[in-house]
Amino acid sequence: MRRTWLAAALAATIAMPAAAAPDAAPATVTARLPQDEVIYFLLPDRFANGDPSNDKGGLTGGRLVTGFDPADKAFYHGGDLKGLTEKLPYIQALGATAIWVGPIFKNKPVQGPPGHESAGYHGYWITDFTRVDPHFGTNADFKTLVDAAHARGMKVYMDIVVNHTADVIQYRDCPESGCAYRSIADYPYQRQGGVHGKPINPGFAGDQVMTADNFAKLTDPNYAYQVVIPKAEAHEKVPDWLNDPIYYHNRGNSTFKGESSTMGDFAGLDDLMTENPRVVQGFIDIFGKWIDDFRIDGFRIDTEQHVNSAFWRRFVPAMLARAKADGIPHFHIFGEVATGDMDPAHLAEHTRTDGIPAVLDFAFARAVNDVVEGKAGTEELARLFAADPLYAGGADAAMTLPTFLGNHDFGRVGMFLRTALPKASPDEILKRDLLAHAMLLTLRGVPTIYSGDEQGFAGAGGDQDARQDMFASKVASYNADSLIGSNATTAIDNFDEDQPLFREIAMLAKLRTSHPALTRGRQIVRYAGDAPGLFAVSRFDPDTGAEYLIAFNTAATPLDANVLIETGSTAFDTLAGNGCAATATAPGSLHLSLAPFGYAVCAAKAH
Repeated sequence: MRRTWLAAALAATIAMPAAAAPDAAPATVTARLPQDEVIYFLLPDRFANGDPSNDKGGLTGGRLVTGFDPADKAFYHGGDLKGLTEKLPYIQALGATAIWVGPIFKNKPVQGPPGHESAGYHGYWITDFTRVDPHFGTNADFKTLVDAAHARGMKVYMDIVVNHTADVIQYRDCPESGCAYRSIADYPYQRQGGVHGKPINPGFAGDQVMTADNFAKLTDPNYAYQVVIPKAEAHEKVPDWLNDPIYYHNRGNSTFKGESSTMGDFAGLDDLMTENPRVVQGFIDIFGKWIDDFRIDGFRIDTEQHVNSAFWRRFVPAMLARAKADGIPHFHIFGEVATGDMDPAHLAEHTRTDGIPAVLDFAFARAVNDVVEGKAGTEELARLFAADPLYAGGADAAMTLPTFLGNHDFGRVGMFLRTALPKASPDEILKRDLLAHAMLLTLRGVPTIYSGDEQGFAGAGGDQDARQDMFASKVASYNADSLIGSNATTAIDNFDEDQPLFREIAMLAKLRTSHPALTRGRQIVRYAGDAPGLFAVSRFDPDTGAEYLIAFNTAATPLDANVLIETGSTAFDTLAGNGCAATATAPGSLHLSLAPFGYAVCAAKAH
């Protein structure tokens, strides 16, 4: 698919108006390529409450049963799919053309040791892969959402999980210090309790012989730990085959290094044995049916790097084929490859070894935050883009990478700015925030906005501290935080279309989707330096070849500079920001005058 999009670009429709009519033709949606989108990411529980009757998920009792406590950041707050559907006009007014919805599958409502319980409001503790969590509504509600989005010309991406399920499987011989990972070398599949233990699973040739005949010989799951399934949860998971512990690794908690990275339990969550052909086919069936039944437009894959490559080599082609058969030719699949060092090579590795079409661009997030905070010179961005050929499909493939500034796990761009610049004025923080979003919405990749960033949410950290409510919150720590660019707090509804961040993002998103150069256009770096200051790129219309010069000033002082352009680009119109001269200073040179933390997007005029 990646090799053919440039040819397809000439015929496909790119732009979607910011307020497209509800009866927009579905064909327009399917014609767009992944890089044509502006994605809006949200967790349903924290977005909008359209039906208070489902706040407790149909359960009766206190919060440790229902999972509902809107005053606690670790529990359900009441957001649901009906609320999200009602807010589609708001999301579209922001300029988003696609919605990435956090996992909606039925979760274990509450888990965790006594005194440390929390709820599955985030969606990553799945027990039933076939139905919507009752806290969010019903499968019919999800169908209504997808249909309503498509009617508006918007795509819907599902967040899916195949690495693990909720924590149901327990280990009888797990020490109080925790269930440490037990390796294959120390605890072979063919021995119970270690290399000198009782022989079990005779004839099993190991998990790298991925045939049904071989895995039929793996019948005893008690090689590393003694597996225990609580009686009350014996049939908790759906489909029912997921309740058999033989389909899990059962080796204890991952250290996220070496062998344990794909075989260990993710913080106690039951780690699926994705080497087993039964598991592979099981998930192809599960998620293929969601494509068939709901005509969704793509998958974001949680914890992609913690699943073995052979699984993805079967799963991804199966999903793309299923989507194509359902009339969805540009189904977008992108994986989460979270990396502490934000190394593009590590990200690119998974597009090559796993065959994942795209990955979330964590390296972009790090680079943009570093330069906008003033921690690094703009050369950091140049180095980032110089690595684009590493991705399978090269620089063209890099244009399909979802780019972002912050997220629900690591924290928001506003928090990063406030932490890095504690003495900066509110006005400076706002200007730097606007600059970061200008980079997000004009540079290569698929810009992904985390809900609340357009309202100036910042928060005190990552994870639960970055999962604020868009509707009026009852969480004291959320409400104590002032918003960037506003006098509001999260104690009130925050769907303000006059918020300065909202207005700037909406303008830039509409600009992006109206100009093919900013979605599908080849990008080359024109200038980068070893200190805060100028960063400039040119992007080119894939049809006409027209040049767009995009420049940013990451310094707190104004700058004047001449920047290299094509010799045929002699006159420019400023499309956003300020600072480009109207005509070339000389053949191949354009003068820029950028304000502190300013930017400019300028298009060469046709001859």
